[in-house]
Amino acid sequence: MPYTKRVKRLSFLTGSVSWVLLLVNILFLARQVHEGEPNAASPYLSNLFSVIFLLSVFLYQRQRMKVQKNPQFTSPLWKLFVKGGLSAYLCMLLQVGYPSLQAYWVNSPYLLDIFYQIVFGFLGYFLAKAFYTWRQFVLYHKTKDLESQWKWFEILVGLSLLVPLFNVEYMNHIFLILDLGLLLAYGLYMSVHLRWVAYLNLERKWGSILLLMAILVSVVLFGNFLFQYADSPELVVDYTDNPFILLTLSFVFCYALASLLVALFSLPTSQVFEQKNADLLNFQRLSQTIQQGRSEEEVYSMLFESAIKASGADAAWLDLKEESKKSLPLRNESTPDPIVQSIKKAYAELKQDSSQLGENKVFMNGDLLHHPAFKELRLPFQSLLVIPLASAKIEYGHLFLLREVSQGFDADTMSVVQTFTNQTILTIENLRLVTESLQNERYKEELKIASLVQDRLIPKTFPTDTWFEISSYSQAAKEVGGDFYDFLQLSESRIAIIIGDVSGKGISAAFHMAQMKGIFHGLMQQDMLPDEFMVQANSALSRCLERTSFITSALYIIDYKMQGVSFARAGHCHTLYYNSMTEDTFYFQTEGLGLGIVRDKSYAKRIHRLHYDYNPGDVMVIYTDGIVEARSPDQDEYGEERLKYMLSQTYHLEAEDIKSAIINDVSDFSNDILYDDQTLLVIKFKPPQPKI
Repeated sequence: MPYTKRVKRLSFLTGSVSWVLLLVNILFLARQVHEGEPNAASPYLSNLFSVIFLLSVFLYQRQRMKVQKNPQFTSPLWKLFVKGGLSAYLCMLLQVGYPSLQAYWVNSPYLLDIFYQIVFGFLGYFLAKAFYTWRQFVLYHKTKDLESQWKWFEILVGLSLLVPLFNVEYMNHIFLILDLGLLLAYGLYMSVHLRWVAYLNLERKWGSILLLMAILVSVVLFGNFLFQYADSPELVVDYTDNPFILLTLSFVFCYALASLLVALFSLPTSQVFEQKNADLLNFQRLSQTIQQGRSEEEVYSMLFESAIKASGADAAWLDLKEESKKSLPLRNESTPDPIVQSIKKAYAELKQDSSQLGENKVFMNGDLLHHPAFKELRLPFQSLLVIPLASAKIEYGHLFLLREVSQGFDADTMSVVQTFTNQTILTIENLRLVTESLQNERYKEELKIASLVQDRLIPKTFPTDTWFEISSYSQAAKEVGGDFYDFLQLSESRIAIIIGDVSGKGISAAFHMAQMKGIFHGLMQQDMLPDEFMVQANSALSRCLERTSFITSALYIIDYKMQGVSFARAGHCHTLYYNSMTEDTFYFQTEGLGLGIVRDKSYAKRIHRLHYDYNPGDVMVIYTDGIVEARSPDQDEYGEERLKYMLSQTYHLEAEDIKSAIINDVSDFSNDILYDDQTLLVIKFKPPQPKI
């Protein structure tokens, strides 16, 4: 069982038993007084049992009362009144009915003692509950010093509980009277800690005032009953000289009275504080909009509602520019469309004269009936406040606020609404940045996927053989490039190699590249000649390429058996060739139009096929325009002549070395700056012929 629960049970048990023993002891004392028969009862036992009872009740309430963590103060006040204060009203009924009951019904000398002890029991419970309820209120938003002050107050008041055990008539000792007076002053000092009242809104403040008044009446009723019968000869024990009861009763009364007075006097300013608090909360809501994932429409709605509440406007609307509108302009029901249009028109004319506007282009007027621009409109409103919604670069619109009274807006109101609009613009721009950032991230992710797909579309190795070798290089200028190449083994002695360049870059280029790869593998299954392939490929691409897109390509079919190369060029770069027999380096000057440029049957007239018989040691270089159009820092072009010169200087090397020499030269020329995608394939025919 938790410690707190055990303490509560033990204190409840000891409190109940001690009160019963106290009542029995007092009845025996009364018997001694009225009948003169000695018994075991004594006044000291009454003091002892009363101390145990009060100690148990206070300990029970101390353990039971939870720390106040929110400003819902009417709830503990209501519990204090219902569970403690109402017993005072019951005691009042006993007090009223006691004379009649004594005269006509019971007529017992013990009746007053019984009633007095019942009231004492109720009083002890009420004081304990009130004392620790006030402790919750005093320590709300506590400081270290305040907590320490309360701790000492509680200890000193607790020590006063032990005084009856010493049978000391403290009223006969001046120093004890001074101590009691100091403790009363200490209690009065603790009664001024009323920070909790400031957290009450108007409705809760009224509820608290009513409850505090009822609690004060309870204190008065208990005090009246306690002192009214103190001098009665029938009463054997009274508690009017108990310092603990006097201290706690006075503290409970003082704190309730101080709270009541502060709550009453703060009523006129409650609405102002509530409005300021609402403004602060609205500002916080606007500030937290981004974290809450709100949309622009919700932000504008929040601004609109907050501005109306802060300004007390009778009519309002939010006039957004077209690019800022998402669904509808915001307007409350008090603004008919004709009035809105007439005010907007008058303001638009007024806006042209900047001298009519105040700082930050804010317009505020409290006498529209006499303003030259508005008096002819005969508006039912006399005050207008127009605040622009604008950042340094963008004007989002205007917020119009109207009041029926003259001089309805002041500088403070304008400042608060301006704060709302500034925060709204900041929030809107941040929301757009977040959205743009998310789109960029999504685009980057798509590019990453497209780059991965493109990388898988390009072959990493070519078939190896004893009489020819191929070396390839491809580098995209951006995440996704437009260059591609591929091959297809048509038969044991024939291989088709294609190279191309898709106009544009990015995801669309990767998509068209995938289409071209599919067309290449699909059509070449029919063993077409290069020019036939280009015609069919143009026809196929004409159905799927955008009008603004085209593809340049060149297709080569190498026949090992015939020792020849057939190829067709569709707008692609000229093929560079080195002839080992003539030791000549040259370009094949063939004609051909890019795929997708002409999309009818006339394209067949614009494509040509060339056949060339190769010799061992010949070198064929095919490439994309990123090689010959590479630029130096001085914007000079690499060009076909330099490429041709490089082949003439390196033709005797292996294909891999020729490729590396050309790429290194291009990189040195362009200072390693890649302006366009670069693809290079070097094919070298070797002397030993394969056995076919």
